[in-house]
Order: sequence, then structure tokens, then C-alpha cells
Amino acid sequence: MTAVSVREDGWAQRGGIDRVLTLQCGRTYTVDEKVRTENWPDILLEQWSDEEKRIPGWIQKPLACDFIAYAYAPTETCYLLPVAPLQRAWRQRGREWLVTYGTRRAHNPGYVSVGVPVPRDVLMQAIVDAMRVATNERRSIHMQLPPTPAQASLPF
Repeated sequence: MTAVSVREDGWAQRGGIDRVLTLQCGRTYTVDEKVRTENWPDILLEQWSDEEKRIPGWIQKPLACDFIAYAYAPTETCYLLPVAPLQRAWRQRGREWLVTYGTRRAHNPGYVSVGVPVPRDVLMQAIVDAMRVATNERRSIHMQLPPTPAQASLPF
């Protein structure tokens, strides 16, 4: 596997890409890296990148990356979070998490970002749940497009 940093590349950074991983088989994955300097018991989901300007944070804006690599420097532990299910989990549970866990503000030069500290086990279960598609959701997916002749004979 090779890992190439693209932190200096403007288009990649705007899309939330810090690194491109290439497996031996040739498959590539793009990764946005987040590092916390303390071993907190949560994953801080950035709701607002700039609270005053209402610029969405990485949990709620479209990202070009495949994964978020969320690392805790003191323990050298990293969670590889798949972006699509992670953001779906936020859409499904974000309001509940805001009420339950509150927010944390980071005062940066010229702006304040806002994050929601979701316990790791809670977030991991929500990602698993977000990857589960119920039968009624499958019906709505199939109903959005005209069925092919093979699909027309399916019971759902």
C-alpha cells in the first residue's frame, strides 16, 4: 500500500482529502485526517466550521473523501470512519445527539467552530445502523427509477 499526502493541493483540501491510499491491487481510497491531542472518550463531529457565518462542518457538508481517519495521538489509536454511513448516521441522529451530548466550541483566530462530542461506542453503532437498509427503504429506492423489464417482475 502507498499513501500520498495531498495537503498542499487546493482542490483536494476543499473536498476534505488529506491523503490518497493506493492498495497493491490498484484500488484507491481518499482520506480526511483528524487528530486529537488528548484521548477523549468521544468523536467530535464538526457541525459548524464557522458558527457565525453558518459554514457547515465536515459532518454535514458534502465531502469528496471515502473515509475520515480519526486519530488520538496519545494512544496512537485511529478509527477509519466511512463517510457516507457516518453522514447518514448524523442525518438520522444528529438532533438527538445535540440534545443528549451538547456542543463544544473551539475559539480559533477569526472564527469559532462547533462540534458535537458523541461517545465512540454510540457513534459506531449508529454507523452500523445507518448501513442497514429496511425493506420499505428498498421499495422507495426502486420506485424512484422506472423499472427495467427484469425488475418489473420483482415483488418489491
